[in-house]
This record gives sequence, C-alpha cells and structure tokens, in this order.
Amino acid sequence: MTNAIEVAIKMETDAIKFYKAAADKTKNSVGKKMFLTVREDEKRHLNMLTQIFRGIDITVKDVSPMKNIKTVFETLKDEMMKKVGATDDELEAFRIASQMEKEGIEFYKKALSEAKTEKERILFERLIKEEEQHYSIFSNSYSFLSDTGNWFMWEEHSIVDGGTPWA
Repeated sequence: MTNAIEVAIKMETDAIKFYKAAADKTKNSVGKKMFLTVREDEKRHLNMLTQIFRGIDITVKDVSPMKNIKTVFETLKDEMMKKVGATDDELEAFRIASQMEKEGIEFYKKALSEAKTEKERILFERLIKEEEQHYSIFSNSYSFLSDTGNWFMWEEHSIVDGGTPWA
C-alpha cells in the first residue's frame, strides 16, 4: 500500500501544479476561481496522504468540493451570466482537468480494493468521493463553456419544458 500512497502523493502534487497553471492562464474569473478552489482541495488531499505515509494518525474531514464551488458560482453569478466566452486554451484546461480527475478516481478505486487498513480504506473512499465531485465540476464547466445554449437546455429543464414537476 505504501507504493499506492506514494503514487497518490505524486498525482496530487501534479494536480496542484496543473490547477495553478490553469488558473494563471484562465481569463474568465469564474474558471480561475474554480481551478484555485479545487487546487486547495488537492493540497488538502496531499496533506492527508503525506500524513498517512508518515504514519501519523489523522481524521479525514468531511469537506464537500461541491459546496465550495457552489459558493464560487453564487458570488460570481452576475458576471457568469454575462455572455460566456472561453478561449480554446481554457476549454482544453477544463477537458484535461476532467480527464485527470477521472484517472484519479480509477486509481483511488484500485487503491481502495488493495487497502490493508481501515484508515487507508476511509481515506481512499473520501478521495474517490471528492475526485468524483471534481470530475463533475470540470465536466459540467466544459459543457457549459463549450456550448452554453445546449447546456441550459439540458441542465435547466424548466427553461425548455416550462418547469419540472419534481423540482
């Protein structure tokens, strides 16, 4: 399991660097804030993994990336609702981020299946959950920025069908 944690530490370190670079290149303030917010999650993941690797007893906090991102959208919603335009580089950053998170999910699921201790199982389950939320955030952002009109049609059913009875 030590090897899985070492690989996870490298993955999280790479993600932190990538999200910083993506934020630096992103002109759209919502996208920039999104990358920086997820980067903070990855820093926390790195800290948890490092502590496990060192054998320190830690408690995995129940943090929700979706709540963090919701706050970003709520604070910047007026700006976000202006005409959205993304450069090809920004769209590519969201596409790459989605793929990175998908690969992270697959890695952590494999690590979970090979976990030897309860502490490792809890950690990998938590990381899977958070990386799934990151994947959803980036995938949905890519869809929104690349095809805003259809995103609203699919994500905001009430605009198309006059309201959803289950909402």
